[in-house]
Amino acid sequence: MRIMGIDYGDSRVGVAISDPMGWTAQGLETIAQKDQEKVLDRLVELIRQYQVEKVVVGFPRNMNGTVGPRGELTGKFIENLSKRTDAEIILWDERLTTVAAHRILNETNVRGKKRKKVVDTVAAGYILQGYLDSINIKNNIPNNFEYK
Repeated sequence: MRIMGIDYGDSRVGVAISDPMGWTAQGLETIAQKDQEKVLDRLVELIRQYQVEKVVVGFPRNMNGTVGPRGELTGKFIENLSKRTDAEIILWDERLTTVAAHRILNETNVRGKKRKKVVDTVAAGYILQGYLDSINIKNNIPNNFEYK
């Protein structure tokens, strides 16, 4: 079963995909498009291509937990996506994922145009990995292995 992670933005949408076992997230692509219909078309195409059963969408909240204008826009996007796919859609708190993505890009010295192209994909990877870690812990699947 594959799971997709999405970091939704106005002009770019980051996409990540899980490995077939659902243990790790890998960045897949950034959809640089403002036309929501084209974004939805591409996402549906990727969902079919990778046989995705669940889509984890980063849902922005304010630091106090309330939903602001960005959350409302994301909610409309989720509503439109749910009309176009049978995949289960899961909302995931994305607070600080973009901050974490920028931090890792700083540490790896990714700058300029290249950074702009990948930051949303990295953020989608953080969103998806957070979800995968939560279900693996819940299902008691170890995310590390001991050698004795």
